This record gives sequence, C-alpha cells and structure tokens, in this order.
Amino acid sequence: MAKLVYSMITSLDGYAEAAEGDLGNGAQDREVHTFVNDLFRPVGTYLYGRRMYETMVYWETAPAEPDAPPHIRQYARDWRAAEKIVYSTTLESVSSAKTRIERTFDPDAVRKLKAEADHDLTVDGPNLAAQAIAAGLVDEYHLFVTTSVVGGGKRFFPDGVRLDLDLVEQRAFDSGLIYARYRTR
Repeated sequence: MAKLVYSMITSLDGYAEAAEGDLGNGAQDREVHTFVNDLFRPVGTYLYGRRMYETMVYWETAPAEPDAPPHIRQYARDWRAAEKIVYSTTLESVSSAKTRIERTFDPDAVRKLKAEADHDLTVDGPNLAAQAIAAGLVDEYHLFVTTSVVGGGKRFFPDGVRLDLDLVEQRAFDSGLIYARYRTR
C-alpha cells in the first residue's frame, strides 16, 4: 500500500499560504531544491486543488528553458513523469500530460488509489489536504519551515484537527529552512 504524504513550505508560525506576500527565504536555494527532488522523485501521483495545480503546471514546460540549472530540469522531468489528479469544480481542462480532473474529492476513491498504487502519492495545498486529513488519509506530513513569521493566511494544519505524530526525520539547511517529517501514529 502506498503512503499519502502532505508536504508544503510553511512559515515559522504555521502558515502554508501567507495572507500578504510570500513565506520568506530559504525555499528556493539549490541545496533545498536538490533535497526536494530526491525526496519526491518516487512519487507516482500528485493530488492537487485547482490553485495548486495552476502553480505547479509551470513544471510541464520548465525544462524548455535553456539556462535552467540541472536541479530544476531534474525536478521538471520527475514532475512530468508522475500522474496528476486535479480536484476542481471550475477547471475546464488541463495543460499537462498525465493529468485528469475530478470534480469532487472522494475519500474512498483515494483509499482505493493508495491501496492499488506502486508509488506514494502526495496531497498538495492546504484546502485539499484539510479534506484528506479529515478523512484520515494522510500517512506522513513533510514540513519545510521557513525563518519567517507571516502573521496570517492559510494554516498548514486545518483548525480543529488533533493528530498524534512521530517525528521520523529532520534536517536544517544553510538557508535556515528546517525540514521535519512526521508519521501518523
């Protein structure tokens, strides 16, 4: 059975999306990006909401940029190799290969997908992740914590959730970014 992983960059005060501006420094340097490449290369399927998909579809054409560094080109190749499911009631079409639209998030369908998958899945974006968390589908949480406090926005964890987690891996990067991987008990 494959794992469902929820991973996002988050501010020091727990926001995966800032109310104003970005989440701060540290998320885009080569060391971090190379680590992310290695971490998510085995992912077979990405589960996205519309907004996250619209952000990530950049990787469909990123390798076409001739001056892109090798770690960027590698991430693009890995992303394009994976399946993508976009949950949206408004998106009419997708602009990336290996991508399909689902109109509703069906926890039973995701359970079946996990049971049948040969490779792990990720759920990306705080809104879609909140649904997966509420359904008890998330097996691991990968937080990339920046050095910034942003004071508001969309939280990494939805309000009202209680989870008991085990810390299974951690790493600090030269940029100040901290990676923490937790497993559901």
